[in-house]
Amino acid sequence: MNYSKLFLATALPCLLAQAQNPTSAEAVALVKSAVSYAKKNGVAKLIEETNSPTGKFHVATGGELYIFIYDERGTVKAIGYNTAALVGKNRIDLKDPDGVYIIRELIRVARSTGKGWVDYKYPNPTTNTLDAKTSYLEFYEGAIIGSGIYKEKD
Repeated sequence: MNYSKLFLATALPCLLAQAQNPTSAEAVALVKSAVSYAKKNGVAKLIEETNSPTGKFHVATGGELYIFIYDERGTVKAIGYNTAALVGKNRIDLKDPDGVYIIRELIRVARSTGKGWVDYKYPNPTTNTLDAKTSYLEFYEGAIIGSGIYKEKD
């Protein structure tokens, strides 16, 4: 029996599945990269880069890992997914099924600690189900810059 082929046949699907699920470390790294970009180029350029379908912080394919930017009033300034439908909309009252006001929580964390995590439930475009999600954010020059990942199911 060829054990290397057996290993690849069983391990490769697991590795591919893992590659499709971004980690919390990857979300943090993406946010830190976006904040660094803003420090170098300005928040306006970061917003432009995030909203551009070919930009560094946009996933035109609807993948999970992208940057979102809100102002302190809950208005979407940039989002690296579904840009046309969401930019300019105020989402301050966006609430998950458990009653979590998602954007209000992002604003609260931004104002109180300057960075951190917010947990909530959100539609997963990959599975078309409502899944547990967590978003990491950093507050920079009035912009709430974040990225979220779906949590592993038990």
